[in-house]
Amino acid sequence: MIATLTKPRDVQILPIAPETTIVRSRSWNRLRFEIEYALERGTTANSFVISAEQKAIIDPPGESFTEVYLNALKQRFNLDRVRYVILGHVNPNRAETLKAMLEIMPNITFVCSNPGAIALRNAIPDQPLKIIVMRGSSDEVLDLGNGHQLQFIPVPTPRYPDSLCTYDPKTQILYTDKLYGAHICGDQVFDEGWTSLKDDRRYYYDCLMAPHARQVSSAIEKLTDYPARFYAPGHGPLVRYGLTELTQSYRDWSQAQRSQDQTVALLYASAYGNTTALAQAIARGITKAGVAVESINCEVTEPSEIQAIVEKCSGFIIGSPTLGGHAPTPIQTALGILLSSVPTDKPAGVFGSFGWSGEAIDLLESKLKDAGYRFEFEPIRVKFKPTELTLKACEEAGTDFAQALKKAKKVRTPRQPATSLEQAVGRIVGSLCIVTIKQGEVSGAMLASWVSQATFTPPGITIAIAKDRAIESLMYPGHTFVLNILEEGKHLGLMKHFLKPFAPGEDRFANVETETANNDSPILKDALAYLECCVQTRMECGDHWVIYATIDRGQVLNAEGKTAIHHRKSGSHY
Repeated sequence: MIATLTKPRDVQILPIAPETTIVRSRSWNRLRFEIEYALERGTTANSFVISAEQKAIIDPPGESFTEVYLNALKQRFNLDRVRYVILGHVNPNRAETLKAMLEIMPNITFVCSNPGAIALRNAIPDQPLKIIVMRGSSDEVLDLGNGHQLQFIPVPTPRYPDSLCTYDPKTQILYTDKLYGAHICGDQVFDEGWTSLKDDRRYYYDCLMAPHARQVSSAIEKLTDYPARFYAPGHGPLVRYGLTELTQSYRDWSQAQRSQDQTVALLYASAYGNTTALAQAIARGITKAGVAVESINCEVTEPSEIQAIVEKCSGFIIGSPTLGGHAPTPIQTALGILLSSVPTDKPAGVFGSFGWSGEAIDLLESKLKDAGYRFEFEPIRVKFKPTELTLKACEEAGTDFAQALKKAKKVRTPRQPATSLEQAVGRIVGSLCIVTIKQGEVSGAMLASWVSQATFTPPGITIAIAKDRAIESLMYPGHTFVLNILEEGKHLGLMKHFLKPFAPGEDRFANVETETANNDSPILKDALAYLECCVQTRMECGDHWVIYATIDRGQVLNAEGKTAIHHRKSGSHY
């Protein structure tokens, strides 16, 4: 079970280059409910101070850290000398900190992209703001003095259309905001031993960047024109030692997404970030199942671009907030494009958030149903902010959608008879088991037969888990689970139960007799034996993840029983 730490939020301040200091606001607990925080490894919000002739602050944190961050700045720096605040992106969460900064530094000038300037004025509408807009032209330089001549690179994505990277040629630091980050908290400022961070960085990419692989690829190529000594992302350790490898990994991961032969168009707009959080969770479920996502923020995407994308999609999902009892105009425009451009044999999905009513979701559902579209999951309606359970259900809905697309393609391509090699591989047998897990309010279960003892000391096992399994996102280092080994002659009922399709968020353990293990995961009473396990490492292997876990305790429930075995005729499927 993941240890729950109760350390207070704090700020770590250290020099990282000449006249350059990092101010790391830290939380050891899960800070927010967006899907990218789901590993619960805490996070850092990295801000930077350049103390040249004219002092600049880069990327102040969101409102969760406003008080501790500003107190740290007051104690360490002369704020009267701060001239500029540079913003990699603007959202309502960060705006609260900016308002507080204006109270103590009323003469600061904000530096951001043009979409950022629009968002900033909307977020702080009640006072005049000094803003310098950077559009990315080669002659745009912010000269702070002492050789710090900052350059700016717009790197927009659908989720962050105002995203702006900053480059300091004097120190060769590339401030990357959301790119190359990770949600992990600790004392480590740089990425010494960077290979230990690979899982966290990959998870962050999969959740936050994979739905925008096309835009991320463009951003990577733009940034190669700026020789960096290290990356300074908005979250997690700074990237120095693993810079080359992480850059290449981003290229590889983005190319893998773009090369998928099926793509889901995910269209949305968001008033307060809640619908965006749902969209990210749905996208995570789709991409983990091996289907690409083309994410479309309808508020910043031209109708012609929306039409070009949806005409090529294999299916689409559309989400909306409800504002004043209606869907926003950009969503209504996008809905019209879908109805006129996408054949009705393409699968569809609807989701959205609301405060007091959900008319926008009802509108989307009724219009699409009346047009004859088939829904692959029930419309998702979320009141106010999503919870951990909600996001997990959204992820499962995305996975179900992707699996339906892949299944339809397989039906069109009949399975060929097993080759001699596949027949030989199929003769490898495994014990039939049920993996069960519970983390907070979220639980999961999976029938598994690719299980093997891996070590004597400590006692350990490996389990192969397909990438599109719902339980996969609950099986990261530090997570605990129970391996329930099924008994021959008593296994069919449990197999039938756990093989059936579950709706997103449905309780896997309804009408199943269970007890609670020491690690809080369910023990199946009808199992032959069970093992309480803790994930140590995981390795990506083709279309599966191989999980290595150590065994903390276990018990045989029926000493006279025999293990149920899975026999296959082909090694190309279960």
